[in-house]
Amino acid sequence: MEVTEIVSYFLNDDANTLEVSFRTTLDSEDEVRNDTISLKEAKDFGYDLLTESFDFFDDDDEFEEDDNMIDIDEDELMGFLNEYYTINSKRLPKADFF
Repeated sequence: MEVTEIVSYFLNDDANTLEVSFRTTLDSEDEVRNDTISLKEAKDFGYDLLTESFDFFDDDDEFEEDDNMIDIDEDELMGFLNEYYTINSKRLPKADFF
């Protein structure tokens, strides 16, 4: 089993969790797996999923309060999920139809 595609993700700052939808090598195109993982668990595995985005070239958002946005590094996320579910195979969510 290997995570092959990140379908979507949402960073919940208040709960310090990441809600992620993904597909594995076991899933068809009609299936997706959903999980909510604490960012602390990613840190415990040695992954820093959050990166700051500095958008110096976008002048259209002059009135935006925060120019530094937090992004998720999708390559890091996929690497973390693969390691996380290899070690914690019982935590792998069941596939649902998309």
